[in-house]
Amino acid sequence: MATVMSLSFISCYAQIKNAKTETVKIYGNCGMCEKTIEKAGNIKNVSNVDWNKDTSMATLTYDAKQTNQDEILKRIALVGYDSEQFLAPNDVYNNLHGCCKYDRNPLSTKGMKMADQSKMPMDSTDHATHKMPMNAQESNQLKAVFDNYFSVKDALVQTNGDITSEKSTTLLTALNAIEMDKLPMDVHTVWMKVQTDLKEEAKQMADSKDASRQRDQFVALSENMYKLMKISKQEIPIYYQHCPMANGGKGANWLSKENTITNPYYGSKMLGCGANLETIK
Repeated sequence: MATVMSLSFISCYAQIKNAKTETVKIYGNCGMCEKTIEKAGNIKNVSNVDWNKDTSMATLTYDAKQTNQDEILKRIALVGYDSEQFLAPNDVYNNLHGCCKYDRNPLSTKGMKMADQSKMPMDSTDHATHKMPMNAQESNQLKAVFDNYFSVKDALVQTNGDITSEKSTTLLTALNAIEMDKLPMDVHTVWMKVQTDLKEEAKQMADSKDASRQRDQFVALSENMYKLMKISKQEIPIYYQHCPMANGGKGANWLSKENTITNPYYGSKMLGCGANLETIK
């Protein structure tokens, strides 16, 4: 994989003539920042920006006869991200998504220039403001995740490891398709906390056809799905249910569209074992 990635980078850089490479610091926080910074700085066959969210360091590779470091950093500043050479316009910074608002306090503004907002690239505006979509866009994304979760639950009620594996694979696909920058801030915040675990739990269930092992993963999957479902708007009531005997006697929960208990941890052995803990409206 590392070899393939290296070859990919080499191929990308090979298309940039008169290539010059520099490393600079660009302030930001997360994956959304990375996407926006790199899109603002990249111009096909002219410049390439590779930004690391862990170090806030960016590698700039560009055609020195067509552009320069200042021009690249200006474009990035105009979408909200300060560097040690240019400051983003305050109103653009203020409109960044909450998780993208890096701490500006450590910045020393001496010698730094404010980027001219009148030269904002047209294709960068939406990324700079991280505008929130209509609720329909949010629910369309999450609906696929929730519907597939319920399909996984139903397969476990039947104690069918093959179908559970199949439905878990579909759930994982839905989770990977989530575009987090299109989620409202409150939902986005929860998503950032649970997404890694949700994907890993779904993958573990997809990779196994043993219903008992799948049920072990379903305990944690349901807890994380509850956090996401509770913060999201629901079209119908969702029931948060509990089995006191599952999970080695520690108890375990699950979510259901039906008020009637159909236990996914024991199936036909104890189909009606459990109780409703909460109704999410």
